[in-house]
Amino acid sequence: MRPSPPIIAPEVARALADGTPVVALESTIISHGLPRPENLRVARAVEATVRDAGAVPATIAIIDGHVHVGLDDSLLQQIAVRDDVVKASVRDVATVVAGGGTGATTVAATSHIAALCGIHVFATGGLGGVHRHARDSWDESADLTTLATTKITVVCAGVKSILDVAATLERLETLNIAVLGYQTTAFPGFYLTDSGYTVETAASDARGVATIMHARDALHIPSALIVANPLPQSEQLDPDLHDAVLEQGLALAARSSITGKNVTPFLLDYFHRTTHGLSMEVNERIILSNAALAADIAVAYQQT
Repeated sequence: MRPSPPIIAPEVARALADGTPVVALESTIISHGLPRPENLRVARAVEATVRDAGAVPATIAIIDGHVHVGLDDSLLQQIAVRDDVVKASVRDVATVVAGGGTGATTVAATSHIAALCGIHVFATGGLGGVHRHARDSWDESADLTTLATTKITVVCAGVKSILDVAATLERLETLNIAVLGYQTTAFPGFYLTDSGYTVETAASDARGVATIMHARDALHIPSALIVANPLPQSEQLDPDLHDAVLEQGLALAARSSITGKNVTPFLLDYFHRTTHGLSMEVNERIILSNAALAADIAVAYQQT
């Protein structure tokens, strides 16, 4: 039997048909990015944040062989508590679907499915990118190559600070993925307000981002627009603590032969345990802030 196309939740389908703003949300942050039971609480809070700003949330996941665009609470709980949820990028989606499996979608997979369904804006925590020592390992996130050919606006807190930020920015430029700072030209480093690198262009408000999106539409630009939305300095993780924990975590990962897609969840968990939950609090603030901004941008895009 052939797999079915994505199942779009009735609320999301109505919104897309009526021109109501919709914000796509990934599910990997639920299954692999946050510990239980906080992951379910945060997932619900993120959806509520999108609704409060006037848009419809569309959390995307694969459940029992079906791609779902928009999850009711029972499906959201499954992604949060099931032990058989795999991390699914674009290359994995068809395999998981054909095998009847359950998968949480990464930035790449969520972007692909959202764009396929006509969703223009996506909120996440931080992008994947070029890993440290990539010139030896060739370890680079599929987020980058997917966003090079996917027309969507992604609101994020830059790239995860555990990555090679400079190399990631170079790759974004090479792949024609536009990067826009939100009310700043300082490129954020996920837990950190400022990664130490800058971007050339900034938008002062959501309407400014929407105007750029419409210009990209008119010019048929096929790649993604990244909106880098930093936390205020008062809400970031203490930079000295961050640097110390990162150094320890990278050393432990190397000693434990942890590589590839396992590095990020390992380091996020290490940050959570070593900072006694402080990093998770920052992570939560990041995704809630990005969800609110994404909803504002989605509303502005529909209104302009």
